[in-house]
Amino acid sequence: EEWEKNYFQPILLGEGQCLIRAPFHEPQPELPLEIIISPKMAFGTGNHETTSLICSWLLGHDLRGLRVLDMGCGTGILGIIALKRGAGSLTAIDIDPWAYENVQENASLNNVSIDEIICGDASTLEGKAPYDLILANITRNILLEDMPRYRAVMAPGARLVLSGFYEEDAPQLIARGAELGLSLVSQRSRQRWTSLELQLA
Repeated sequence: EEWEKNYFQPILLGEGQCLIRAPFHEPQPELPLEIIISPKMAFGTGNHETTSLICSWLLGHDLRGLRVLDMGCGTGILGIIALKRGAGSLTAIDIDPWAYENVQENASLNNVSIDEIICGDASTLEGKAPYDLILANITRNILLEDMPRYRAVMAPGARLVLSGFYEEDAPQLIARGAELGLSLVSQRSRQRWTSLELQLA
């Protein structure tokens, strides 16, 4: 609670397109997009470079109608932005029970409906319908381990957007993606933290 009040400040992303704030911050309805996040104990307020990199990617792409998977969803911020920008459906997965509860609260705060919220890891993806977009802001080693599971639930032409690692980790993740038939589309960095956009042919 103390951290929320003292350190979670409202932030603007995407050249002022999107405000991310807590419920106790003043609304700014004049902005194109406003996301309300009650962080509790879960990761993802937009302040960290890895979260803001993927948020900026989402704000720069057409998401209308896409089936989205948010792996390691934390507060649910990434998936909620996707829904607010027209995504057709969202599955949110996190191994942390705190996140499971927090995602439900944040969806309600933003008046969006998440199709499926799962407390678990990538093994829960088995048998899931294909996704058009997978977001995964997790550590390098988990991404390397779980990428085959992501690949198994990607629709033709689907994109995989990764973050949670440093620039020097990118070649290893790009190589892993290539082994799985995923080609690099874009790479962006901020304060050494990096995001990758990979696509399935």
